[in-house]
Amino acid sequence: MESTLRDKIINRQPGLVFYSLTPPKVTTEAERLIIIAANQVERLKSVAIDGLILYDIQDEATRTEKERTYSFIPTIPPETYSKEFLSGLNVPRIIYKSIANKTNDQFAGWLRENGEIEYTVFVGASSHQQVEETKFSLTDAYQLRKEAFDHITLGGVTIPERHRKKGDEHIRIFDKMDKGCSFFVSQCVYNLNESKNLLSDYYYHALETGNRPAPIIFTLTPCGSLKTLQFMEWLGIEVPRWLYNDLKHSKDILEASVTTATHIAEELLAYANLKNIPVGFNIESISIKKDEIAAAHVLLKNVLALVRPEGKHAFVKELGSIVE
Repeated sequence: MESTLRDKIINRQPGLVFYSLTPPKVTTEAERLIIIAANQVERLKSVAIDGLILYDIQDEATRTEKERTYSFIPTIPPETYSKEFLSGLNVPRIIYKSIANKTNDQFAGWLRENGEIEYTVFVGASSHQQVEETKFSLTDAYQLRKEAFDHITLGGVTIPERHRKKGDEHIRIFDKMDKGCSFFVSQCVYNLNESKNLLSDYYYHALETGNRPAPIIFTLTPCGSLKTLQFMEWLGIEVPRWLYNDLKHSKDILEASVTTATHIAEELLAYANLKNIPVGFNIESISIKKDEIAAAHVLLKNVLALVRPEGKHAFVKELGSIVE
């Protein structure tokens, strides 16, 4: 009997590979929506991913004072896009859901209305101001799921860059495990050192407390332009200065970023394997440009070659004609 994604997560199986999508904007015409979804299904149906993440995008204007690189337009709710447009894709869905601007009753209503969801990641509000206005926190959302919706396999968000600033990201992970989270998906990582620092503290804290580490899925993304690079920084993704300079001045920033992300995956996997920490990877394209989406699929192929070397996967050293 083939293992379900839940089995893989509960058994702390290493090498899980996810791909993630941001649903189209609500302003997208109906005919265009059908074409976009069909293209996504076609690209993914023959790729052996363990799960598909669908993001719930919020404005996050209160998170930072910096001007947003791209203007914010609301997107189709991930649960709606999954049900109405991606039914032809036979892959487990991990539905992200933001608690921002939600009250306890509103979030409980959302859980009841979407009882068929099997996997979800709750995302906290981007500022304390939003929590104060609604009196509803991420801890409250976890409690709701525990009380009446524990059939849902719950994931949490982890941010390696936050570990450098506060030094307690590994404690946050274990705290979320106590509240029901059984896997974690990171914000996109370009800072290898900070990610390894988090894994190290995570590992040794587990040893000291007798806890078993849950799978951590590191998110990787290509970058095809300086504007995408700037947007990544606006999102809070930390790109080391030396790497920022190298990408900015490279002859082909897209190819350089895919090479960099592949190297990061290779280093994290090697480090985690030495300590038996179950890590995996989530591949995304922050941009909606065709070349960056195609590059994300090249990166996906590279990651599959790393985690499943016995399969029919091979590294792509040059993007070449693959990126149209």
